[in-house]
Amino acid sequence: MKQQQLALNKSRSIMQGVGITTLMVAVQCCDVGLNTIFKAATSKGMSNFVFIVYSNALAFCFLLPSTIIYHRKKAAPPITISLLRRVFVLSLVSYSVQTLTYTGIRYSSPTIASVMVDLTPAFTFMLAIIFRFEKLDLKLPSSQAKVIGTVVSITGALIVTLYKGMPLTSSSQPDTAILLSGTFLSKGSHRLLGCILLAAASFCLSLLFNVKTWIIKDYPAEMMVTTILRSFVAVLSAIAALIAERNPEAWILRPDMELLAIFYSAILVVSFGSILHLWACRKKGPVYVAMFTPLGMVIAVAMGVILLGDILYLGSMIGAAIISIGFYAVIWGQAQQEKMLNDKYETSNIVSSTSSAAPLLKNNCMHV
Repeated sequence: MKQQQLALNKSRSIMQGVGITTLMVAVQCCDVGLNTIFKAATSKGMSNFVFIVYSNALAFCFLLPSTIIYHRKKAAPPITISLLRRVFVLSLVSYSVQTLTYTGIRYSSPTIASVMVDLTPAFTFMLAIIFRFEKLDLKLPSSQAKVIGTVVSITGALIVTLYKGMPLTSSSQPDTAILLSGTFLSKGSHRLLGCILLAAASFCLSLLFNVKTWIIKDYPAEMMVTTILRSFVAVLSAIAALIAERNPEAWILRPDMELLAIFYSAILVVSFGSILHLWACRKKGPVYVAMFTPLGMVIAVAMGVILLGDILYLGSMIGAAIISIGFYAVIWGQAQQEKMLNDKYETSNIVSSTSSAAPLLKNNCMHV
């Protein structure tokens, strides 16, 4: 009976791992889509600060009734002062990520932003070791696989971004890479500032994953945490926008790409994306979630080729293959670590059941 239960638990764990992986890839697809829509909206003059305010405020208006309805049947754990303090820290980090990213892109380019976000897995891995969410034991194959896979994935993402190579497909569309490169070079003196801001955004994103894990491990209610988080971020972003944006017309939204960008960000990225990230951090840890950020580069290239008719270059194919190898190494290391923990759990159950059965055997012998 126990063996059947253990086998059932293993199968559930495998199915859950596949589900988490699929959802994390979907979140990356949504993030890539947001970058495209946001670029189109800001090209028409929409303020970065106003965009953050509206997207977080709309997300809160969507999450509040959804959370109330969800927790009618399943009551959430009690909200404590300690939880509110942690979520407020999380809101500061979350707002910093959004502000630094959008400002850094304005001073440099989306290409450089793609390079800097690939630093997130390395930063997350180091912070996870400091916060003791990850145990680094280089004698274990699982730890070796995670370290090597992280480095390989970052290397592959850098190759996709920096190395073009020969074209593998033809297109009638303008070469996006050349346009981005020209935009980047035209920034000139602002290049260094943009790189610094985007590197800081990647570090804050890594800190965000670890703080989420710190909160959700003690308070396993993703929708409640996300709702409180978005309320804090909406207030913080509103205060910052009122100080930074002095033009009253910047707050007027036009029913075009601006409104679409806000709804897309609020529902798919800020709401569902945050909930799924919290859930994945609780199940797998911050490093596992951060490992999906380099996939965003591959997804962006694939969507550009399929939907926009962009040219596919050799460097993109090589980088995508290297990212896949590194990603698989981390997933394998995570699976080995979970297997080792399950084996320890099974061994402890066998020992406990054996020790509990020993007195009964002794009593039966004495009775005979």
